[in-house]
Amino acid sequence: MAAARRQRIETYLDRLYGYALSLAHDREAARDLVQDCVVRALGARRVPEDESAYRAWLFRILRNRFLDTQRRKGRQVLEQTDDDANAGSTPPTMGERPLIDSLTVRRGLSRLSPAHQEILALIDIAGFSYAETASLLQVPNGTVMSRLSRARAALLTAIEDDNVIPLRPRNGRSAR
Repeated sequence: MAAARRQRIETYLDRLYGYALSLAHDREAARDLVQDCVVRALGARRVPEDESAYRAWLFRILRNRFLDTQRRKGRQVLEQTDDDANAGSTPPTMGERPLIDSLTVRRGLSRLSPAHQEILALIDIAGFSYAETASLLQVPNGTVMSRLSRARAALLTAIEDDNVIPLRPRNGRSAR
């Protein structure tokens, strides 16, 4: 039975880590959150049978652990400054378009409010449905849809305001 529980959790480890990383903005802290989530899930007396409820339950455990950690540290939840987002990053070369896109989106995400970051992380990164996200956050479906709409619009604005400017073609040739 313990092996079955571990195997069930293993299918969600990558998504849990992605969500933890979007919350903590630190790889080590994200690993710690996932580990704590797994320990708590394995030790739980009652576990949801339905797979979508189980997945939402795991993510709720992770989210609650993150919030508890932040409260203990006395920090505002999900806060990150532009200086933190820029630390250690170097501009990629032109042949690395996917990397440029990834960095642009990451930088844009770091400029968003904690609520916008969270809704995008749950739906666009972790892959939750609107209903699952509503259940996880304990808000109505309509609230999830409106938050997501506002978060995506804010992300587009943040990306458009970025200082990465594509090269213009020389002599009619493409820069790619």
